[in-house]
Amino acid sequence: MPSNSSKRYLRPSVFWSIRQPFPNGLGVALVVFALAFPLAIWSALSYGGIVESIFLPTPTAVLQAGRTMLFEDNLLFDIWSSCYRVLLGFGLAAAIGVPMGIAMGTFQSMERLFSPIVGTVRYMPVAAFVPLIILWAGLGELARILIIFLGIVFYNAIMVADTVKFIPNELFSVAYTLGANRVDVLSRVILPGIVPGIIDTLRVNVAGAWNFLVISELIAADNGLGFRVVQAQRFLQTDKVLFAIAVIGLIGLLTDFSFKLLSHWLTPWAESSRY
Repeated sequence: MPSNSSKRYLRPSVFWSIRQPFPNGLGVALVVFALAFPLAIWSALSYGGIVESIFLPTPTAVLQAGRTMLFEDNLLFDIWSSCYRVLLGFGLAAAIGVPMGIAMGTFQSMERLFSPIVGTVRYMPVAAFVPLIILWAGLGELARILIIFLGIVFYNAIMVADTVKFIPNELFSVAYTLGANRVDVLSRVILPGIVPGIIDTLRVNVAGAWNFLVISELIAADNGLGFRVVQAQRFLQTDKVLFAIAVIGLIGLLTDFSFKLLSHWLTPWAESSRY
């Protein structure tokens, strides 16, 4: 029999620690590396002439194209138009999808009522609905907002419903034992317990809203970042395509950071429990 002194213990690790505090300096270094490495590969391929500029322009050419788009092509208005469409479409999807998800996760009756339509429609490609949306809503802003809405709302509902289902049944039993009714359980147990999950759901699905934006701006749009990408692609202006994509990525990064701040502000207990 091996003695207790011969037992193997888990060696401490900084880089491979699981849910342990991580050094800030090393974290910054990893972020810098993650950004610098693909930039270095891009620079080597473009400046070195390994890939033709029509397929992969240099970072300098992309920045120059961005300057032209900002000061001559009114890119700021395109940014505002796209943000406006995403805000309305995603906001409407959150206003409908989150309550639907709470109802589905809380009540069996609501799950039986909504699950067939949610489970079916969320697998249907939104692009297939474009001809119908044009017939129903025309070629204006309403059609573009509807595309973003339909692409997100059912994912919001199903993900929020799953968040509700992760609440332990023991909490409900304790609440009923203490004299709570169904309204109390919903307002004092379920809703506070799923706020972190709701924020995470919205944070994940807002990325999908920007993906559907490009589809929505194919419908007779004359402005927007998606429109700029498609227009530049038609004329093989790869530098403008890359700059517009980079702008969308930057907006997404700021949006993601905003959701993190919101989560830290509203649910500090959830943030601290992750470490």
